[in-house]
Amino acid sequence: MIGRLKGRVDHKGEGHVILDVGGVGYVVSVSDRTLHAMPPVGEATMLWTEMVVREDLLQLLGFTTLVERDWHRLLVSIQGVGAKASMAILGAIGPEGLANAVALGDWGSVKAAPGVGPKIAQRVVNELKGKAPAMMAAPASTPDAVVIESMAPATSAQSDAMSALANLGYGPADAARAVAEAARDTPDASEAALIRDALKRLAPQ
Repeated sequence: MIGRLKGRVDHKGEGHVILDVGGVGYVVSVSDRTLHAMPPVGEATMLWTEMVVREDLLQLLGFTTLVERDWHRLLVSIQGVGAKASMAILGAIGPEGLANAVALGDWGSVKAAPGVGPKIAQRVVNELKGKAPAMMAAPASTPDAVVIESMAPATSAQSDAMSALANLGYGPADAARAVAEAARDTPDASEAALIRDALKRLAPQ
């Protein structure tokens, strides 16, 4: 089992990179988010990996953090969610966006991932509430840390606030994070209060 690769970026392609590790080129499938985060060709990097082994396939998946890999493992444990759907979800909203979507019951954010329909998105949110602790990625300076928090069930005010922020053009991950923070500070806040608070958090500093 290959759990980590550390080497030089030899090539970047659609949905994959080739890492030169001691003269051996490993083809690693990555999400769009991870691909964009990779350094230029020729520079050193490291990826946490997960191996997919099937009769007709031997594939390495790459993740920038252990937190992201753990979320992938949870996603593929859900019926109907394979590696392709998992990578699409993580590529679209990232591990923190997924954690917030689960905490808020916001399956619409999950559905934003390419190729993920409403039934799968709802199943992801419903099943992860029971399977996952509220894993939230720590700040970028400590990407492999995990903060465990209690997962309060989503309220209609929170879901409506999320939808309102989405209509204003905010991305699902940013909107979910802001609403979750606002709800933690004021659990009984109305939709309007959550929106006002979230907008303050989303405003440029």
